[in-house]
Amino acid sequence: MQSTSGTFPPSPLSALHGSLALVQTPAFLMVQTNQMVTLSCKTQTSPSNTRIYWLRLRQALSANSHYEFLAYWESKKTVYGKEVDSEKLTVHGNPPQNVLTLQNVKPADSGVYFCMIIGIPNLIFGTGTQLSVVDVLPTSPQPTKKTSPKKKVCHRVPTRVTQKRLSCAPLILGLLAAGVLILLVSLGVAIHLRCKTRNPPLRLLGNSEMVCCSQPLQG
Repeated sequence: MQSTSGTFPPSPLSALHGSLALVQTPAFLMVQTNQMVTLSCKTQTSPSNTRIYWLRLRQALSANSHYEFLAYWESKKTVYGKEVDSEKLTVHGNPPQNVLTLQNVKPADSGVYFCMIIGIPNLIFGTGTQLSVVDVLPTSPQPTKKTSPKKKVCHRVPTRVTQKRLSCAPLILGLLAAGVLILLVSLGVAIHLRCKTRNPPLRLLGNSEMVCCSQPLQG
């Protein structure tokens, strides 16, 4: 393990940021505290002996931005920047693939991580990875379920008049039935009396049969 200066000077005008020559994945990452993070940098055109440096930017990119040098991989060993914890950060892999791993990350580890190669005449930076370390991951809002409005069922409340009519209905039917019964009885009595007054008395025939004369009486 070796160490070098902890920071790089302000980004020179000849630096190329977000070059397609260095592709970093993922572009954005949010994790909880004490998790492990793996960042990848892939070169497209650089030879296998090219050094890939890892830098961190804690503030927004500007002309006066200072990069914190973290580490690079060289000849099967990792060269670390000043005050970089070797137990927390590791770098390994030769071009075209290089990987940076962070153990037990803290909110202080948040920032934009860049891989970089020294080209001629330019410094070539990767596309960058935005790392956010939080104690609690934000919860996504639950989708609201659309509920169709329930149709109101209107129950017809009977009015007082209707209630009165319903309560009077059995009484009316009873009166009608009684009237019909009285009418039938009266009719039966009238028929009986009419037959008794208009028909002659019964006579006995020779063969002892009773015959009712149906002829009307003479006045």
